[in-house]
Amino acid sequence: MKVAYVFATDMSATYKLGKMILPQLEQGVHGAQVVGMMFFDDNLYVLRKGDPIGERLAKVAKAQNILLMVCDRCAVERDLGEGDFTQCGFGQVKAKGLVEGVVAGCFPQLYEALAGSPPDQVITL
Repeated sequence: MKVAYVFATDMSATYKLGKMILPQLEQGVHGAQVVGMMFFDDNLYVLRKGDPIGERLAKVAKAQNILLMVCDRCAVERDLGEGDFTQCGFGQVKAKGLVEGVVAGCFPQLYEALAGSPPDQVITL
């Protein structure tokens, strides 16, 4: 089964991802193929360069071909994106200061990015 995760609630990236999902992915025991992860609000902070969770996740994502996307509007608001609010939703905002492989976008970009390997389930945490 292919899954995509949406990290939308407080601390879902630090707790659920960092303490449960990521260790399982690193050990190869997660039980599902993760095709993408979308980060909203303050969950973006785990993806900053140098963050231990983000650096580990970037390594796993590269090895397992997992999309890592941050909400473009959330990124601009937190100075983790290059661009302005008028560019949000159009794929024009670029991630900045984040671990390798992270892209910024909104739902249209998420759908397009996952179209080649669509998830069977989308799980919002």
